[in-house]
Amino acid sequence: MNKIEGGCNCGAVRYRLSDNPITVAVCHCANCRRQSGSAFSVNVVVAADAMKLTGDLTTHEDHDTESGQPVLRQFCATCGSPIRSLSAASPKVAIVKAGTADDPTRFVPAIHVWTATALPWVEIPASLPQFPRNLG
Repeated sequence: MNKIEGGCNCGAVRYRLSDNPITVAVCHCANCRRQSGSAFSVNVVVAADAMKLTGDLTTHEDHDTESGQPVLRQFCATCGSPIRSLSAASPKVAIVKAGTADDPTRFVPAIHVWTATALPWVEIPASLPQFPRNLG
């Protein structure tokens, strides 16, 4: 695996991933749209213990989830850049915002989730797996 590093907009938060991603998922849920400030969020799913992070994060505990389990949405405490999410429903993974990587070009989406709430003008490639809600 090549080195995967990234961080926030101001440089106060940096991370390194010590393992390859499990998958790259495009999420169309309303919460990810709000957090990303865009039509969807491109998320790099990694083993939680493969992510080493430096810097201070602010955490928003999101309880508006399908599972009822909270999602910890973590941002740089200085500039507010979204960095990752941690889900109580899937404690062994970290969901890293692809755009925070130093080289985001390597993260090609493999799946789309929450397509039932995708904005109508977003084109989802028919060749990729699509899930109307969460996986599993």
